Amino acid sequence: MNIIKELPEIFEEFAEQKKQSFLLVKECKDRHIPVIGAYCSYFPRELAAAMGAIPIGLCSSSEETVKIAETVLPKNVCPLIKSSYGFAVSDRCPYFHFADLVVGETTCDGKKKMYEMMAEFKDVFIMELPNIQSHKGLRLWREEIIRLKDYLEEKFQVVITDEDVKRAIRQENRRREALKRLYEVMKLEPAPLMGMELLNVLYGSKYRLDKEEVAEELNLLTDRILEEYRQKPKKKKRPRILVTGCPIGGDTQKIVRAIEDNGGIVVAFENCTGAKVLDKLVDEDDPDIYGAIARKYFYIGCAIMTPNDKRIELLGRLIDEFHVDGVVEMILSGCHSVHMESISVRNFVSEEKHIPYTDVVTDYSAGDVGQLNTRISAFIEMLETH
Repeated sequence: MNIIKELPEIFEEFAEQKKQSFLLVKECKDRHIPVIGAYCSYFPRELAAAMGAIPIGLCSSSEETVKIAETVLPKNVCPLIKSSYGFAVSDRCPYFHFADLVVGETTCDGKKKMYEMMAEFKDVFIMELPNIQSHKGLRLWREEIIRLKDYLEEKFQVVITDEDVKRAIRQENRRREALKRLYEVMKLEPAPLMGMELLNVLYGSKYRLDKEEVAEELNLLTDRILEEYRQKPKKKKRPRILVTGCPIGGDTQKIVRAIEDNGGIVVAFENCTGAKVLDKLVDEDDPDIYGAIARKYFYIGCAIMTPNDKRIELLGRLIDEFHVDGVVEMILSGCHSVHMESISVRNFVSEEKHIPYTDVVTDYSAGDVGQLNTRISAFIEMLETH
């Protein structure tokens, strides 16, 4: 990516990164570099990077393959699972096609059963993720990370040394730091970017294979944004929105468009694409490297955890630090964990932070775009008079 380009061109490059990396993954395979795919933020990327493999996110956020999946799966399963399985079973996701291994995890019940079915035609390794963030659960998760390491060594006939893991930890931390520095520009008032521009970079960066270069490019991009912000006239202030809930990206970008087409601006994403996975680093000074990796991932505030105090704590900080005027929660139809937890999120936002909250139950189709615009427009109008 050439940082000399205009900012809109750079944002567009990141938006297209998922497609652009298809050929790069094939080149990696031609050079006999292993490719390890995953769907979830709990996947410890450091282990794949430590053995010289390419960790990559798999296709899971498009209406395109939902109908294919519905020929096998129940129609009332959440669209993320249907999209994921549809891409896999129809071989329409190049990343899945070239993956030597898929690493799954015991998060929601639907995904667990999807992995069972997927294992019929792809090598799948399942990590047992405890759903209570206790000391006992952390010990089990550390054991699971070591079990994955042992499996990778056996499957790929490699030795993963402590130095390999430490190098991967530093590399992944630099990437997270660069992404966090980027999204924190949205603390400025008025915000220097539109939320859709920020999302394009956050989502697209998952598909950058050159991990050592991407951190440098992201930092240069942030420098450029801040420089232009100082030099150019400030944009008109808009109601500042935090988006939370299910993973956002792909076809669910319609939520961000609805907010920003109707006068608001998304200044923070708490979802898996944003702060949820970038907020904490792996402790590089901890001599127990597998314990350090375990703590970073285990304490992600996902709705499958009970109770989910980590999510509430992060939401509170983001609301304060990003000067949020209102919260929009995106709930995928059939996602029972997030839908049930939306009750406590609503109560926290409304009763403790004293700002407006609304939720939107949706799927990957474009059929509800008109209704979305109507609802979000009313919410933005209410914020402007709040």
